[in-house]
Amino acid sequence: MIRSKEARRRAVYVAQILGVTGAYYLSGRLGLTRQVVVDGAVVTPLWPPTGISLAALLYFGARIWPGIALGALFTVSAIGDAFTWSRMGIVLGNTLAPLAAYALLRKVGFRNELARLRDGVCLVFLGAFAGMLVSATAGSVMLLLDDKVPSGRFWLVWASWWAGDAMGVLVVTPVLLVLRRVRRPRLDERWAEACVLAVAVVLAGLISTRSSLSMIYLVFPVIIWAALRFQLPGSAPCALVMSVLAIMAGTDSLGPFAGHTLMEIMINLTVLNACVALTALLLGAIVAEHQNIRRETEHAVVELEALVEQLAPLPGPPSGRYDDGPPGAPR
Repeated sequence: MIRSKEARRRAVYVAQILGVTGAYYLSGRLGLTRQVVVDGAVVTPLWPPTGISLAALLYFGARIWPGIALGALFTVSAIGDAFTWSRMGIVLGNTLAPLAAYALLRKVGFRNELARLRDGVCLVFLGAFAGMLVSATAGSVMLLLDDKVPSGRFWLVWASWWAGDAMGVLVVTPVLLVLRRVRRPRLDERWAEACVLAVAVVLAGLISTRSSLSMIYLVFPVIIWAALRFQLPGSAPCALVMSVLAIMAGTDSLGPFAGHTLMEIMINLTVLNACVALTALLLGAIVAEHQNIRRETEHAVVELEALVEQLAPLPGPPSGRYDDGPPGAPR
């Protein structure tokens, strides 16, 4: 029996590692379909594997790191023909970055439910902005040492790399974290509202990212609607759809991105995706926190009412001090 449990545990662990490896590789190949070349360095406006890696660590713990390393190895190997020491350094940086982000989040007591504003803030500043400094620095330095990036353009490549990795955490990780809480919705008015919201997200995304009238601001009322009505389970997928549509339009130089240089498009995409992700994440967390506070307050009121009922005097005969006393007693 003990051996059977141990074998089952090992089989589950191997399956988890292989699953993370496959998810990393497939999302990496998907991200590379919209790759751009900045001074010889291949970068993407959104790198989904970083978001998948951090979510896997938050779900399964640090023991899942071999899956991240294998996924990074296969993905980097698929970009070119020869596997050099510089690419090994890139693999190492892509493995250590989500581990560093995970360690920072665990140190501050991050909760996967993202039901508090502090959790959203920590994911933004520690998970995305701080943690991805590792991969951007390691990758850029390796390319510099391999003479694939001129020294005068190092910071440009570094910033592009960091922005793509950080956007992967901001856009992909919240979606994966809320999947565990997704339940089959009931066929009521909220289901109809969710369908209308989904259509509005696609329409607003297409119009704002492909119209020559520069109507990017159309995405924010929809994101706010999703956050206010459905919290993070609604706003996080909306932010992902908006970011994907924006990246597709930007890399094709359509709509408001037409007529701009590659770096201008990268800057615009980074700012837009960051604003969309921050709005969806932080506003969704704020609404969830307020609802939790309201539920806790209502629960406390119910408990207080029950306590008052227990402490209240029971109805009974009037107290003796108000009796007329026994017959013949002086009055």
